[in-house]
Amino acid sequence: MSRYTVVNLMDVENKAVEGGSTVEARFARSQIESDHIGVSHIRYAPGRRSSGGHSHEQQEEVYVVLGGSGQVKLDDELLDLRRWDVVRVAPETVRGFSAGSDGLELLAIGSDRPEGGDGVQADDEWWGD
Repeated sequence: MSRYTVVNLMDVENKAVEGGSTVEARFARSQIESDHIGVSHIRYAPGRRSSGGHSHEQQEEVYVVLGGSGQVKLDDELLDLRRWDVVRVAPETVRGFSAGSDGLELLAIGSDRPEGGDGVQADDEWWGD
């Protein structure tokens, strides 16, 4: 492994599997060649939200709001978000995001994770609609 890596997040492939042009998800852990840190860029179009929540078995995450506004649901608590808010989430806490009328752009930073990942999807009823 090299002593450093420089990667432009917009050059990382968009891996969003749903939502068409309403969601972008760029995961750069492998591109930055890190054994310990994951960095992702996530963008939700205005009014869009994550399809469900997720938690982790071991990985702690931090989310930084780069632009827009919206809400984060942490277990059963809904919190408003604005630009430059930083949200730290313990592994077992279920989390999901909802964009406001101006969209929501996030930088997600994750800690060490087991090989293959440790994400756990919440059930389809998690948002409570």
